[in-house]
Amino acid sequence: MKLARKIELLAPAKNLECGIEAINHGADAVYIGAPMFSARAAAGNTIEDIHTLSVYAHKFLAKVYVALNTILEDSQLPEAEKMIRDIYRAGADALIIQDMGILNLNLPPIPLHASTQCDNRTPEKVRFLEEAGFSQVVLARELSLNQIKDISSNTKVPLEVFIHGALCVCYSGQCYISQALSNRSANRGECAQYCRMPYSLIDGTGKTIASNKYLLSLKDLNQSDHIEELLDAGVSSLKIEGRLKELSYVKNITAYYRKKLDEIFERRPEYIPSSSGKCIFYFNPDPEKSFNRDFTSYFLKNRDPKMASPETPKATGELIGNVKDLFHNYFTISGHKPVHNGDGLCFLNNRKELQGFRVNRIDGNKIFPAEMPRITHGTTIYRNFDHEFEKSLQKKSSERKIKVDFELQENAFGFDLTITDEDNYQATVSATLKKELSQKPQRENIIAQFSKLGNTIFELQNVRINLSDNWFIPSSILADLKRNAVESLLSVREIIFSKSFTKISPTYHPYPETGLSYLGNVSNEKAREFYIQHGIKSIDTAFEIKMPQKPVLMQNKYCIKYQLGICPKKQNFDNNFKPPYTLVTGNHQLNLSFDCNHCEMQISKES
Repeated sequence: MKLARKIELLAPAKNLECGIEAINHGADAVYIGAPMFSARAAAGNTIEDIHTLSVYAHKFLAKVYVALNTILEDSQLPEAEKMIRDIYRAGADALIIQDMGILNLNLPPIPLHASTQCDNRTPEKVRFLEEAGFSQVVLARELSLNQIKDISSNTKVPLEVFIHGALCVCYSGQCYISQALSNRSANRGECAQYCRMPYSLIDGTGKTIASNKYLLSLKDLNQSDHIEELLDAGVSSLKIEGRLKELSYVKNITAYYRKKLDEIFERRPEYIPSSSGKCIFYFNPDPEKSFNRDFTSYFLKNRDPKMASPETPKATGELIGNVKDLFHNYFTISGHKPVHNGDGLCFLNNRKELQGFRVNRIDGNKIFPAEMPRITHGTTIYRNFDHEFEKSLQKKSSERKIKVDFELQENAFGFDLTITDEDNYQATVSATLKKELSQKPQRENIIAQFSKLGNTIFELQNVRINLSDNWFIPSSILADLKRNAVESLLSVREIIFSKSFTKISPTYHPYPETGLSYLGNVSNEKAREFYIQHGIKSIDTAFEIKMPQKPVLMQNKYCIKYQLGICPKKQNFDNNFKPPYTLVTGNHQLNLSFDCNHCEMQISKES
């Protein structure tokens, strides 16, 4: 009989509080930034907080992954090595890395995950990483379902994919535009987000194709309709983006996907959660209520023709309706979603800019803004801040409980209480007590005492009472037995928790290529040694160390021509524009080139 496959819902944590609430809202694992060298430089965390989060997560058999996924210089390697040892001692379950030089350090036996920054797009690359000792590989966001299936069928390493959140327009790890234009490296966690800036697109004759549009800004990823297909394709870890997102986002989106997964597990017993406990939510999770730029499934099924958000890089939120009646200090909307006092609404003004305003009060179907915006009849209104929803997330919004059974038995000196949890972990405690018959039935009192599990992580499922007679057991003794049993079970779970130990040993299998350009991101001698021992003959220095001649700044599966309807592969193609194409923003001019055979676009700097 084939064993059920464990599936992991992986949630982001900006800090300790977000990490704990991610666990409370159903995450099987959490990823959090290291104190330094994280791809989100603004989301570093202390070793003490990583330890606290690990202790809490492990109560539910959930895991904590620490992101140390930037490229490193030689001078930074000793500090990185020391920090990795501290992270390991803090109880973290894995390290997410990009820099292959880390594999040639003196590492503790902590599992390594290959970050999406490693540009993991092919079966050959993923197989190489598997053979190098990686315990999990984060795939590129641009992969289709068929490509994921191909990688899964040719490898054994657990595969992780992004299912929700912000999208990089460039292949991860291959974006150098921020470094080139502002000396802020995306590979060092300092991305200036040039993809979220406005551009004008000019053709070879000087004709303007698009003016002051956010041509590189993508909508947010949402694969909630394709989760089951991803599992069937071989994915084991489902990752939510957002290590810079606020607490309410983490709560809402984690809960939303927890419910999705639990529904699948009810129908598909071949898939099971990788951690313990069930969540009770005190709100209705809804991804439209949290920060989003509208949603796309990206390239999972087909190339989404509307994956970009050229009008604005900001969060539009959920569609409310269109302006119906307009008065000097209020308006009405033709829509079915209720609006509340304190809501944040927005619309695209006549300059196609996103403009927001706050709702001061509601009177029936009349909406009174704090300050009346310049809207017209028919203006489409969105809500990017739901006051009532956010208020519900500011308080306790979820509980996660592990079901337990109690069994009370007698022994020669008193009584034994055995507690067994849903993972079949067990603990037994005893109380010495002279046996005396009770004048009243004891069963209801025993069950009532064992039901009071208070603020523990446990929830009573069954009580079995195996006594030879109606013995009197004081409530205080029952309470002590219960408390001691719970504490013993927590200790058992902590001891038995299957922490993975993976010692990275040197490997010498061939890399899929024989040479590495600056795209290999080799920024230190340890990384150079790693690639040499795997057969690489020619290794260029990382872009951040030495800028190459005429480099490609961005490698994109996303294509502006396709987005604007001027792709030669489209039906009824009628293009009056002539190459070469140029993007212009401020003082910067960027050249576009297109590989139509592979449906890819490259961006380079105007020489």
